[in-house]
Amino acid sequence: MSLRTIDSLGELAGKRVILRCDLNVPLKDGVITDDGRIRASLPTINALLHRGAKVVVISHLGRPEGAPEATYSLAPAAQRLSELLGAPVALADDTVGEGAERTVDGLENGSVAVLENLRFNAGETSKSDDERRAFAERLARFGDVMVSDGFGVVHRKQASVYELAQLLPSAAGSLIANETDVLDRLTERPERPYTVVLGGSKVSDKLGVIAHLLPRVDRLLIGGGMLFTFLKAQGHAVGASLLEEDQLDTVRGYLAEAAERGVEIVLPTDVVVADRFAADAGHTVLAADAIETGPAGASGIGLDIGPETAARFAELVAASKTVFWNGPMGVFEFPAFANGTKAVAEALTRVDGLGVVGGGDSAAAVRALGFRDDQFGHVSTGGGASLEFLEGKKLPGLEVLGWA
Repeated sequence: MSLRTIDSLGELAGKRVILRCDLNVPLKDGVITDDGRIRASLPTINALLHRGAKVVVISHLGRPEGAPEATYSLAPAAQRLSELLGAPVALADDTVGEGAERTVDGLENGSVAVLENLRFNAGETSKSDDERRAFAERLARFGDVMVSDGFGVVHRKQASVYELAQLLPSAAGSLIANETDVLDRLTERPERPYTVVLGGSKVSDKLGVIAHLLPRVDRLLIGGGMLFTFLKAQGHAVGASLLEEDQLDTVRGYLAEAAERGVEIVLPTDVVVADRFAADAGHTVLAADAIETGPAGASGIGLDIGPETAARFAELVAASKTVFWNGPMGVFEFPAFANGTKAVAEALTRVDGLGVVGGGDSAAAVRALGFRDDQFGHVSTGGGASLEFLEGKKLPGLEVLGWA
């Protein structure tokens, strides 16, 4: 399997390169709270600038409904990109209109401009092939070639990801190349022992990953809200904790398959149980098989793995050669319930091999808890895309770049 690289595009000096990035950063009151995705775009941008290209960056941000919304402007992202590059970055006031034309026309060799949020145009995410292609044709007017580097959207058949890459000579940037190499190692070439750590709120979000990876891994560690569906499937009461009743039979099937394959599924032995969902909630540590008999009784809500479990998970992670982690172990946004997530993150920094933070909430968690990206083997920029890759699904944004 291979991707077309930037080298396949030939000489780029003086050419307009449309670069599909993923600048979909979290904002609070208009301020970026995590610039990881912008930083991840820098190697490809700098490589194109070094070649003398005129770089036209395109991206989405948030979920506007196909029309301009000031809340979702890319202005903060363009400003941060300018700071990181140490050079001016022009921002067009629209995506494919007169403002975009003026901005692109004003580009000089080795300079960068950002077009406004792609999702201000309904054609970007339309379910109609014709509508997406029509929007892609308008975008294509601004470029001689196209480089795709927004890994977080390669699982979506969207105009800027799929159709645009068909209309112009196209190639993958270094971010996408790195992501696919790491994920290919996780699915096809893992060093052993191979441990996968899954958390987050819902089992249903991880069904495909569990099914696809069970034949490939040595052990699976389960935390986060999804652990309670596993505990319930084993016959334990879980109080008022998050539970997906409709997934109990599926989980029992996974437990049986794991036992048959010799794959160890490690569930928590203790849980931090709170009396309500709040940062200042009263809480206690209970045995995982005795949640309803503890102080909070049937009304207790499990919000983190317990200290015994955190230590066990950390031991297993640090002793592995390959680790993929997706989903926090608890409600890490509340300090009292962040210990499990922090323990797994710290252990991942000690892996003598490949330790991968699987994007999404996991990447946000490690940064919020004070870890740097360079402490890990790899921090993915695409939670959903990473999971779908690991499920064995075909990703349209990769197939259009030559990945088979």
